[in-house]
Amino acid sequence: MPRHNHPAVFSVPQLYRFYRQLFAQLGPQHWWPGRTRFEVIIGAILTQNTNWINVEKTLRNLRRASALTPQELARLPQTELTRLLRPSGYFRQKARKLRHFLHLLQQHYQGLLSRMFRAPTARLRTELLAVNGIGEETADSILLYAGRRPVFVIDSYTRRILHRHRLARANAPYWQLQRLFEANLPRDPQLYNEYHALLVAVGKRYCHRREPDCRACPLRPELEKPYETA
Repeated sequence: MPRHNHPAVFSVPQLYRFYRQLFAQLGPQHWWPGRTRFEVIIGAILTQNTNWINVEKTLRNLRRASALTPQELARLPQTELTRLLRPSGYFRQKARKLRHFLHLLQQHYQGLLSRMFRAPTARLRTELLAVNGIGEETADSILLYAGRRPVFVIDSYTRRILHRHRLARANAPYWQLQRLFEANLPRDPQLYNEYHALLVAVGKRYCHRREPDCRACPLRPELEKPYETA
C-alpha cells in the first residue's frame, strides 16, 4: 500500500469530531457480524456486489452444511459449493474466489488462520491482494475485522461522505483516503472498526447516492451547506 506524503492527508480535526458525533447519536454498530474469524472472512468475500441480507442467507446455508471452517469448505464439491452460495449472487465467481483464498491459506499457512494472522500486516495485505477476486476493500476488511489490524477500510459510503464534506476529491485514490484516516486518528483497530461501521450506517440511512437526507443526518452540523445532487 503506497504511503506517500501528501498535503491533503494531514491535520483534519473534523474526522475525530465526525466519529464522536456519530457514536453519540447512533451508538455501537456491533460490526462485523460473524461467529468466527473465518465467517468474517467468508462474509467479506461474499458481500461483494450484494447486500448483507443475501450474505446472511448464504452463511446460514454454509452453517447447515457444516462448511464454515477452512477444512470443511475445502472438502465441498464445486457443484455443492455453488449451490450453497446461490443467495449471494455471482455465486460461480464467488465460489472461485473462496477457492483462491483457501489455496493461499493452505499454501502459505498450512490451512491455519492462527498462522496467517501472525504474519506482518504489510506482507499479509500484499498476499491477499494477490488472490484473484480480492481487492483493497475486501483485503482491508479481512485485516481489520478478522485480523484486528489497524487498517482503515474505504468503501463507497466513506468515499461519498468525504467528498460531500469537501474532505476529499470524488476520484481520490484508495490509498489517499485510507491515509486520511490513519494519519489523523489513533492506530486503534477497535476505533477503526466502529468508525467504519458508523460511516456505513450513515451512508445507508442518510447519505444516499441520490437525494441525500442532509437535514436528518447526524453530520449535518459539519456540512457547510446541504449537499445538492445534480
